[in-house]
Amino acid sequence: MDLSVKFCVIVLLVLVTTGVFLNMGLVQVALARDCEAPSHKFHGACVRDSNCASVCETEGFSGDKREGPLMRCYCTKQC
Repeated sequence: MDLSVKFCVIVLLVLVTTGVFLNMGLVQVALARDCEAPSHKFHGACVRDSNCASVCETEGFSGDKREGPLMRCYCTKQC
């Protein structure tokens, strides 16, 4: 074999084996999904963030967001 072909084969083998070993050492972290539900206790338009947040806490949720033209209160938590 020609010297340049041997060199290319060696470089290719090193790259492939290094890539395989690097991928074996990586740990992938799964991101938690956020579930949301309309608040059962909050009625009407949510004018201030603190109103919606405090009601969602009493319902056992960890977060809140306001959506839509009527600014409805939706409670969120990790599923």
